[in-house]
Amino acid sequence: MKMIEVRFHGRGGQGGVTAADLLAKAAYYDGHKGVQSFPYFGAERRGAPVKAFTRIADEEINVRSQVYTPDIVAVLDSTILELIDVTEGLKEGGKIIVNSPKSAKELGIPKGHVYTYDGTGIALKRGLLVGGLPVVNTTMLGAFAKATGLVKLETVQKIICENWKGKVGERNAEGAKDAYDMCTD
Repeated sequence: MKMIEVRFHGRGGQGGVTAADLLAKAAYYDGHKGVQSFPYFGAERRGAPVKAFTRIADEEINVRSQVYTPDIVAVLDSTILELIDVTEGLKEGGKIIVNSPKSAKELGIPKGHVYTYDGTGIALKRGLLVGGLPVVNTTMLGAFAKATGLVKLETVQKIICENWKGKVGERNAEGAKDAYDMCTD
């Protein structure tokens, strides 16, 4: 497998950096020996646009830069689409996964194969809240598993439950399953 580069777009407090880290762990558990995850450090405050990155390969990764030409873009907050061109640098045939109750067609993203799911609705239903706000990182991982096939849903759920113990982990793992089932193109 060639190296796959993933760029996450979200807002501070939604768990984008954690999602990038958990995706790298899931990929490693699923047998990919080269993984990386890291954030882009900018104005870090709740609600501010943030980026995080994951690389997945079957061999050691020596690249240490941001992801400028992603294979996959994960958008944790669809309002980002009004502010940032999330398709910038997207490789030919690339995928975009968007947390939105709208369909891929309704979003009108001009480039890439677009998948959607209502991660915010799932987070509210499952009680995945921090400070009263929905956190959609684990739902994104479920949608990512469905849209890409790069990681298994069961592995994503295992990693989630390792990261958050007890009921919190279970609710997040259930949210990932809901997103997996809901994700469509």
